[in-house]
Amino acid sequence: MCAYFKRPAAGIFSSMMLFLVTPAEAHHPGGGGNTGSGGAINTISADTLAEGMVAASIRYEFIRLGQLSDTDLLAAANRGTHAHSIRSIDSVSLSVAYGITNDLTLAVRAAGIRRSDIREPGEDMLSGGHMGIMSSSDMSSLMGSDSINRRGNSAGFGDVTMLGQYRFHNNAQTGTSAAVLFGFKAPTGSTSQRDAFGELFQAEFQPGSGSWDGLIGAAFTKRAGRWAFDVSGLYYLITNGTQNTNLGDRFLFGAAVSYRLVGATGSSKEVELHEYCMQPRNQLQEHCLYHANHDHSDMKKTPYTLDLVLELNGEWHDKQRIAGIPDPNSGGTTVYLSPGVRVGYDRFSGFVSVGVPVINQHNGVQSKPDFRVLTGIGARLN
Repeated sequence: MCAYFKRPAAGIFSSMMLFLVTPAEAHHPGGGGNTGSGGAINTISADTLAEGMVAASIRYEFIRLGQLSDTDLLAAANRGTHAHSIRSIDSVSLSVAYGITNDLTLAVRAAGIRRSDIREPGEDMLSGGHMGIMSSSDMSSLMGSDSINRRGNSAGFGDVTMLGQYRFHNNAQTGTSAAVLFGFKAPTGSTSQRDAFGELFQAEFQPGSGSWDGLIGAAFTKRAGRWAFDVSGLYYLITNGTQNTNLGDRFLFGAAVSYRLVGATGSSKEVELHEYCMQPRNQLQEHCLYHANHDHSDMKKTPYTLDLVLELNGEWHDKQRIAGIPDPNSGGTTVYLSPGVRVGYDRFSGFVSVGVPVINQHNGVQSKPDFRVLTGIGARLN
């Protein structure tokens, strides 16, 4: 049996790419990076899973938005602009990844999404005949004192995304690696959610988009002892979806530095050899027998790892278009400063990251993020 040691900052699940979700525009759940035993949390690492390896992870994200006041909403309506307010966004996602080769990984992700306390001016609602459907007591409980509709929450199953990562550069001597990212998002999510009045939510509030979207990007990683540096970018090519709405292209980007505070590190070459030799069909090969008898005691000093992570993660989001007409109250740029920690133990790992916006520039009148919390766990399944 090969000697056991902890994987370095790349993390055994560095290809469990939970950035497969719609990026972190003000009214959408955010992206993220790795959920592995080491390295960046939101930024995408260039490292891939070893051939034949399967990993899974689950992640929870909470975004608290700065709600717009009733006065702000009514003032926008008086200017002929449709605006709305959202209190928070929750997202729970499950991902599974498989190493086709040592340099090619494919991952699939599914998520559930919830948007809470959606409010907007009620002129359109009132003219739509809701008074004839609801009792006066029901109507008063849903309308604010200034004719603001409390539409309630929208929740359901989101779109499924598949993403590939091909590592075209991997130099163990310099500690550098680079990869291209590619994939698509399928319109599997719900697009029929209705509000407290029974009216269909607009496309931007639906858990699913109803559109087929393409993904393309790149990632770069540099490792030096206990330090790791990651940079990544991922572009979403959005097409028309439900209600003849294009939710707008997005560009997700990030840079991260992480430090292995507790636990051992190892070269990427040693890690790949170890993972290869851990597969039963390879354990009797000559170089694996040598590897099994080699002294890795310096890499077994602690049964767990602890990484400190600091990141800048951002997203540019184009304006959405309804029947080809741009919505002036959509799109913009948010950049988070995100400190976090990651703990790894054997084949499991967990992380938590808190993001605070340092850039929060959005078009028109929108609810803007106040803060973001990400947490999750992952496991190697073989």
